[in-house]
Amino acid sequence: MNSRRNVFITLGFVLSVSFIAAAAAAWLVSRHYSRASFDLANAVCREVTGQDPGTQKTIAAALKKYTEENPDALLENNALSPPGRPKDNALSSLGYHVSDFPSFQYRRIVSFAAAGWITGLSLFLFTFLCRNRAENRRIKDLASYLEQVNSGRALILSASGEDDFSKLEDEIYKTVTSLYHAKDQAVRAKNDFAENLSNIAHQIKTPITAISLSIQRMKQDPDRAVPVLANIDHVPEQTLRHTALEQIEKQLSRLTYLEESLLTLARLDAGTLVLQIEKTDVFTLLTLAADNLQELCLSSGSSIEIPEQEELLISADMDWTMEAFMNLMKNCIEHTPGGAVHCSYAQNPLYTEILIWDNGEGFAKEDLPHLFERFYRGQNAHEGGIGIGLALAKEIIERQNGTIRAANSPGGGALFEIRFYCH
Repeated sequence: MNSRRNVFITLGFVLSVSFIAAAAAAWLVSRHYSRASFDLANAVCREVTGQDPGTQKTIAAALKKYTEENPDALLENNALSPPGRPKDNALSSLGYHVSDFPSFQYRRIVSFAAAGWITGLSLFLFTFLCRNRAENRRIKDLASYLEQVNSGRALILSASGEDDFSKLEDEIYKTVTSLYHAKDQAVRAKNDFAENLSNIAHQIKTPITAISLSIQRMKQDPDRAVPVLANIDHVPEQTLRHTALEQIEKQLSRLTYLEESLLTLARLDAGTLVLQIEKTDVFTLLTLAADNLQELCLSSGSSIEIPEQEELLISADMDWTMEAFMNLMKNCIEHTPGGAVHCSYAQNPLYTEILIWDNGEGFAKEDLPHLFERFYRGQNAHEGGIGIGLALAKEIIERQNGTIRAANSPGGGALFEIRFYCH
């Protein structure tokens, strides 16, 4: 519809300009032929009177009769001679002007010129009013859409065709869509923040409560200081106090880890954690991560197997990527006591793939979509875990042009698939 209206408006402007131009051309042509007629008659009269001065009266009478018989002639006997013309020419000396000698069908030409002028002007005004009306309607529609946006009732802005406002319409729609997206993100961030605060309060409350109970029991009854030893008689007081202190130390370590993890996530969310991206060997990263978990492996009787292959380089921050690998390996160790954690890696033109898996019981099917959510603890979660290690690993890997996926390996056990893309 808009395309046809634009064609109509354009055609109207073209026709109006054409009529006005034709009228102006007709008027100019008539003026030209009037002057040509005057010059011709003047040349004839000057030649005749020059040869026979006595014919001047006869010529004057003939001219008077001609002008009286042509009502279209504009008798201006007192008019000055045309600009640039000598005042001593024959017709001027008799008191005649260019307008006294109209061209052929002068009246009809002038009528056509006037009609064309009026038609062109009318068509121009009509087209201008139609265009102005269409523009006002488009402005009104866009203003109404913005009012709906402000009131929260805006629907999808339907395309109205191609016109001068199409670019503006597209930009308004992009801006509104971006604002809605930003609003949704802000609402989601607010909800996530509230949920995270609740989870953090819960995670902090548990170790603090355990520490408070241990200290309270040590003060009230040293012989019953620790719940696990509460029903054992004849246990030396020193042993009870030592065990209570171990539990307090364990809870404090848990609080420290929670604090560090939360600070790291907060820095990642705020974009203030600067990653030092450089070429790093995959085998070196995996080995360093495994070395930092030797104490945990010894206490659980587990092992980490990393095959040494040819050098494979990825662009990553060594320290934080090693932290992510440690979290993944730790998860496997906790779910495979006495078992083995396996690692492998390979590279192709698109990405470098790193696999970390165990031979434990694997993940519950309903837990798979939520494993990397913050503070999520699955059915087989290790006691004492806070559900933040996998979320932290995911954030670190994805910030370095990587992806991570969790699944159950075909032979049983949990499997983490990490990919660092080359481009």
